[in-house]
Amino acid sequence: MKDLFAKIYKDKGPLGKWASQAEGYFVFPKLEGEISNRMKFQGKDVITWSINDYLGLANHPEVRKVDAEAAAAYGSAYPMGARMMSGHTDLHEQLQNELAEFVGKEATYLLNFGYQGMVSTVDALVSKDDIIVYDVDSHACIIDGVRLHMGKRFTFKHNDIESLEKNLERATKMAEQTGGGILVISEGVFGMRGEQGRLKEIVALKKKYNFRLFVDDAHGFGTLGATGAGAGQEQGVQDEIDVYFATFAKSMASTGAFIAADKEIIDYLKYNLRSQMFAKSLQMQLVVGALKRLDMLRTMPELKENLWKIVNALQSGLKERGFDIGTTQSCVTPVYLKGSIPEAMALVKDLRENHGIFCSIVVYPVIPKGLILLRMIPTASHTLKDVEETLEAFSAIRSRLEDGTYKRVSAKLMEMMGES
Repeated sequence: MKDLFAKIYKDKGPLGKWASQAEGYFVFPKLEGEISNRMKFQGKDVITWSINDYLGLANHPEVRKVDAEAAAAYGSAYPMGARMMSGHTDLHEQLQNELAEFVGKEATYLLNFGYQGMVSTVDALVSKDDIIVYDVDSHACIIDGVRLHMGKRFTFKHNDIESLEKNLERATKMAEQTGGGILVISEGVFGMRGEQGRLKEIVALKKKYNFRLFVDDAHGFGTLGATGAGAGQEQGVQDEIDVYFATFAKSMASTGAFIAADKEIIDYLKYNLRSQMFAKSLQMQLVVGALKRLDMLRTMPELKENLWKIVNALQSGLKERGFDIGTTQSCVTPVYLKGSIPEAMALVKDLRENHGIFCSIVVYPVIPKGLILLRMIPTASHTLKDVEETLEAFSAIRSRLEDGTYKRVSAKLMEMMGES
């Protein structure tokens, strides 16, 4: 019999093996100062492109004031207990009602955390006889929810409607045998590539196949659609989304999430979501803060307008300089470069130390080997000056990547690690 931990000592995983070189700098970095377009990293001023504060609300004076007042009035404990037992209040209900109206659904239910809530919602929606069909590029929270499913599940190629239809045919035959139903899961915006889910085309398949659609719109809520109600509104199919999910962690710059659907569906879910039934209620200061943020989304369209001014300037500037930003249809701005993990580390260090630009780096196994993804999140707090400085910096690092500078630097790193 092996020691349970033997595998941990032997293999740290594709990312873990770089921990001694990466931790504290490339992963688990510490940004300091007020959440803003410019913060400090290791004592140096940097333009920050990795904060999910789309509308610039994290440090907005009105938001800070309400958050502080709510914390003073309620503390961090109130209400105590789960919603079903002792953690339910009028303000929780008010927020749910206002969210339902904002996203055009009959009802909503608050969730303590987006990740936890998504896992639990998937689990609650299906039984062992049901079949799940989901996009292969779905977020980890969706994948973990699907893993709990005791029945069959199929993936379809990312945003590939032909692949989806083939899998719906398979799922339909299986459901006819099990007597179950079919749940299709996609995202409003895929957070790594920035592409919108092809919700309009997915909805059109309802004419041919009997399924329900569940959409994770974490990155679309507040940023897309005429009023900011998300990707479903943007594509004109919000009514056809059977269960809509969004988080407060992006546009709302807070903690928490919600699901929205017909009232009967929400009534079912709130009595069957294990992560909410057996967990403490969303804290009152977060509820009060979310009410304020939602009001600002409704009444201050300039927040979204300022965001898209920056998004358009950044994305058009990158494309004009010949950078590959994929097929993003959202604020998420990926920049794809070719290189190894050591080259990526050298590149990012140069970007941060010598150019004062901080953005997230993504490498294998999240993306294929040989690719480097620099993922940027524009916000309403950024300025056109930030954009111009960043474009100049990106041109400089691309030149060093192409002329082999980072390869030479990374070779020394590999030698130090004893790698060939």
